[in-house]
Amino acid sequence: MQVDNRILDDLARVAGGALGAFSSLREEAEGQLRAQLERVLSRMDVVSREEYEAVRAMAAKAREEQEAMAERLAALEATVASLSAAKAPLPVAVEPAGIPAVVEPSPGKPEDGKPDSTATPAA
Repeated sequence: MQVDNRILDDLARVAGGALGAFSSLREEAEGQLRAQLERVLSRMDVVSREEYEAVRAMAAKAREEQEAMAERLAALEATVASLSAAKAPLPVAVEPAGIPAVVEPSPGKPEDGKPDSTATPAA
């Protein structure tokens, strides 16, 4: 029986050694395959994951900035429109030469006809 146990122990050691050798062969094959794939991908100008993520983050930031600028532009356009609507057009007079001239309101009399409190009195 001891002979059988020794034979079984030897077989187990040989099998374990073979599995270890196959494991190292597998790791070596994976390393070579990975290196070959990296060479092929580098020739194809494929970007790395890090480069892709960096560009993706930049694009997301640019999109956010563009949306913020669009909102700001819309607010500015609304402000300009409200200021344009609130401002009354100035009357236009024709000078003797036929050239239109813009008539500015006098400082003493605003357009509403009430005296201007900011105007200085004439001396």
